[in-house]
Amino acid sequence: MLHTFLRHPLESLVWRWNWKTALVSATARATLFFIVNAQAGWSAATMALLVEFFYRGAASGSYGAATQAFRKAQPAWAASIAALLLLPAFGHSLEYIVHSTAGTPLLNRSILASVSLTAFSTLFHLFAMRRGVLVVGDGSSSLVEDLKRMPRIAFEFFAVLPRAIFRTNQTDAA
Repeated sequence: MLHTFLRHPLESLVWRWNWKTALVSATARATLFFIVNAQAGWSAATMALLVEFFYRGAASGSYGAATQAFRKAQPAWAASIAALLLLPAFGHSLEYIVHSTAGTPLLNRSILASVSLTAFSTLFHLFAMRRGVLVVGDGSSSLVEDLKRMPRIAFEFFAVLPRAIFRTNQTDAA
């Protein structure tokens, strides 16, 4: 998997750019940066929002392409760990540089909030993509169809841990 990214970065990350994750992520992250920076004033919060929206709009399409590729990698647990560690490490390093250059006032808090969101969103996107949601290209659905499926996907995502605990308790009881 990583070998493919390194040997064919244009094909893997640019030509397979995932506009769905770019739009969803840029909107969520820009809002997060606005909220975190609101205490620094309207102007600072708006600038942080715009910087994050344009950065994430560009970057998240590539991260989405990488996550989409990880959805079929086996074993699934190893792909999840790689997606959860490698992509965010690169993305947040670049995010820090972009916002530092732009002068985002509450940068450390903003990055911490963004990293926290990434831990959740990367696993959720990988989970959704394994079920055909938020993917682009062959066999993909429209964004509207993906959004219609999102409540069910979210329910299934949040039910994973309780189901695993229940199964473990059932096995222990038997």
